[in-house]
Amino acid sequence: MTQQEFQQIAHTIPLHPGIYKYFSRSNELLYVGKAKSLRKRVSSYFSKTIVSYKTHELVRHIHRIEFTIVDSEQDALFLENALIKEFQPRYNIDLKDDKSFPFIVIKKEPFPRVFLTRKKINDGSEYLGPFTSVAKVRELLNFIKQNIQLRNCKLNLSQSNIQKGKFKVCLEYHLGNCKGPCEGLQTEEDYHAGLLRLKGLLRGNLAPVMQQYKADMNAYAAAMEFEKAEMTRKKLEHLENYQSKSVIVSRHLGTLDVFSILKEEDTAYVNYLMVQNGTIVQTHTIQLTTHLDEEDAEVLSFAIGQLRATFDSAAQEIIVPFPIDYAQADISISVPKGGDKKKLLELSLKNVEYFREDLKKKRLLQLEGKSDMDRKQVLYKLQEDLQLPALPIHIECFDNSNFQGSYPVSAMVCFKEGVPSKKDYRHFNVKTVEGINDFATMKEVVYRRYKRLKEEEQDLPQLVIIDGGKGQLSAAMESIEALGLTGAMTLVGLAKNEEEIFFYGDQQSVKLPYNSDSLKLIRRIRDEVHRFGISFHRNQRSKGTFKNELEDIKGIGKATADSLLKAFKSVAKVKAADESAIAAVAGTAKAALIKAWFAKKEKGPG
Repeated sequence: MTQQEFQQIAHTIPLHPGIYKYFSRSNELLYVGKAKSLRKRVSSYFSKTIVSYKTHELVRHIHRIEFTIVDSEQDALFLENALIKEFQPRYNIDLKDDKSFPFIVIKKEPFPRVFLTRKKINDGSEYLGPFTSVAKVRELLNFIKQNIQLRNCKLNLSQSNIQKGKFKVCLEYHLGNCKGPCEGLQTEEDYHAGLLRLKGLLRGNLAPVMQQYKADMNAYAAAMEFEKAEMTRKKLEHLENYQSKSVIVSRHLGTLDVFSILKEEDTAYVNYLMVQNGTIVQTHTIQLTTHLDEEDAEVLSFAIGQLRATFDSAAQEIIVPFPIDYAQADISISVPKGGDKKKLLELSLKNVEYFREDLKKKRLLQLEGKSDMDRKQVLYKLQEDLQLPALPIHIECFDNSNFQGSYPVSAMVCFKEGVPSKKDYRHFNVKTVEGINDFATMKEVVYRRYKRLKEEEQDLPQLVIIDGGKGQLSAAMESIEALGLTGAMTLVGLAKNEEEIFFYGDQQSVKLPYNSDSLKLIRRIRDEVHRFGISFHRNQRSKGTFKNELEDIKGIGKATADSLLKAFKSVAKVKAADESAIAAVAGTAKAALIKAWFAKKEKGPG
C-alpha cells in the first residue's frame, strides 16, 4: 500500500483506542498492533520520515487494514496479546516459549482433591500456577501432604454417601495424613481451612499456617494430648525449614513482579521474578525475536504482558530497569535506584545473563581442547552437509557493522581446524563507500582481503561465510570474479534470522538440522565475527575515530548529537527534519541552533 493509497482511507480510521491488523494481498495476517489513537498510530507507518528498512518492507506488503475499537488502552493491550499468541503474525515480536507448564488443581467437588495437571479444563476447578518446574510442583505436593491434612482418594464424598456410611477410613487416616472426611470425621469448613493454608503456602505466606500450628500445639499440650502436640511440633519445624530454603528478599516488599532484559540485534531475553509476600515464588526466562527494529522498552512491555498473562499475575507493582509505556493504568511501574528492589532487579539480570550464556553454549560448538580426530569429524560432516569440494580446514567469515545507522566498518574472523585463529582476524575501515550500503561494503572488504592473500601468495580458505542474505553474497562474488578466484573457494551466505545457507546462483536455501554439529559450528563462527566486529566498532568510537558532524555545532554536545543520530539514523535526516521533530529530541533551543547552522552552511560563506 502506497502513501497515496493510504491517504484515501486515512479519514475512515477512528481516533479511538484499539487494535489494528495489517493483511497482505494473499490475506495473510502480517502484523497486529495496539494504539491510544488508531488513526495516528496507523498513519505513522505511512510517514515519509520512516527510516527503518524492515518497516518499509512491512508497509510494502500491506494490502488491507482492519481495526477493532475498544474502551481503553488496557483492553487494547489484552486483545493485542491474545491475537499475537493465537495467530503469530510474521512481523510481530516472536515469543519462543513452547513449554507447557504444570498447575496444581483444586478440584471442584466435595472435599476437593489437590493434584498436579498440565491441562486447564473449564470445569469450575481452581488452578494454581502455572509453575516452571514439574519437580518443584511434586516437591510442593509432597510438602503439602506432610503438613496439611487433605484427602488423596477418588471417592465421591457427597453428603448422602457419607451419611449412608458407604466408606471407611484408610491407611492415610491412621498415618495422620487425612482427617477422615469419608466417615464424617471432618467438616467441610475444617477441610476448606486446610485449603486456605495451602494457597497461602503457595503464595509464600507461611505466617498464618505457622500461627495455626502453634495454637494447635499449645491446645494439645494443655489437653495433655502430648502425642498430637509432638506431631504438630514436627510439622511446625518442617515449615520453618521450608521457609529458610525459600528465597526471601524482604517481607515488607509484599507482592510485585520483576523484569529484566538483554537484547542482541534481533534477539531479546527477558527474565521474570514473581515475588509474593517478599518471597520469590516463580522465576522464568524467555527468548524473543524482533522484526521491526523495536526499542528495548517496546520489547520489554510486550514480554511483560505475555508473562503476566501466562502466570496469571495480580501484582500491582512492576519493577523494571528503565521506564516503559505499559497500558494498565492501575499498575505501578518502578525503576529502583537502590534498596531491596534494586537487589531484586540485579538478581533478575543475573538470571537473564545466565540463561543467555547457557543457551549459547547449547547452540554453539566448542572444539577447543578436542582431539584432532574429533575436530576433523565435525569438518567432514560440514563438508558432507554443504557438499563442499574440499574439507573446510580453513574457514573465514565476514560481517558488516555500523553505529546507529552510520560509520560502517567490517570484520573478518578465521577458523582453522574448527577453532579460532585469532592472529588471522582482520578488521576494515570502509574506504570507498559513502553512507550505509551493506552490498558495496561487503564487495570492498572481500576484494581487499583476497587481493592481499593473492598478492602475498598465501593459502586461501576452503569456505567463506558471508553473514547476510543473497544480496551481500552476490556482492562478495563480484569481487571474487574480479580477482579471478572463481572456483578457488566456496562462498555461502548466511541469512541472519532463519539461519538459512545460500549458495551463489541457487534459488533454494540449505537448512541444516537445528542441533547438528555443522550448524552449531557455523553459529559459533558467526557469533565470533559479531563479537569481534562490535568490539572493534566500540574501540573506534572511544578513540574518537568516528566524528559526528552535529558536534561541530556550537552549543551541541556529544550526548545530544548521539541522541539525534539515534533518533534520525543519519545527519542527512536530521538536516531534512522539521524543527519541531528535532525539538522533540533535543529541545527547542538546540533545535533552533541546529536548523540555523544547516541553513548557514547551505548558504555558504558571504
